[in-house]
Amino acid sequence: MITVIVRVTHGPEALAATLSALVPAVAAGLVGDAVILSRRQDETLAKVADAVGASLIVAEDISWAEGARAARRNWLLCLDDGDIPQEDWIRVLDRFVALAPPERGLARLRRPGTGLAGYLRRALARSSVRAGDLVHRRVLLKEVKARTPVRLSARIERDPVFG
Repeated sequence: MITVIVRVTHGPEALAATLSALVPAVAAGLVGDAVILSRRQDETLAKVADAVGASLIVAEDISWAEGARAARRNWLLCLDDGDIPQEDWIRVLDRFVALAPPERGLARLRRPGTGLAGYLRRALARSSVRAGDLVHRRVLLKEVKARTPVRLSARIERDPVFG
């Protein structure tokens, strides 16, 4: 099982889109819990978090590490609100989590290309954790250094409403 960490920047509607895409993974036994990260207190976000049984962390300087400290599992899927994992992602992540040693530390879901700017961003941030990464808790807590990410065959896209 994994923990999903969702960083909120677009609001409750984008969060709801991402959380609803995770329901099949909860039913399949892949997702065990969720942590929601927000920069500001929001009553609607608190209600959404409560409704799905997720932990809500509100801090001015939110980071994936904050989510890792609140997570209940060792493998963490980092997402931004509005991210939607695409078909077959459950099988791909389940297999990786079952077979990869914790030292492997970092795997990356594929995102659609965004031209030269997207290529340069990906090339320059090879081992830094970003939305769409499956990462071991020890990497986020800086107990081990992240290796070059494993490229997974699963894809993640942005809901077009939230860009």
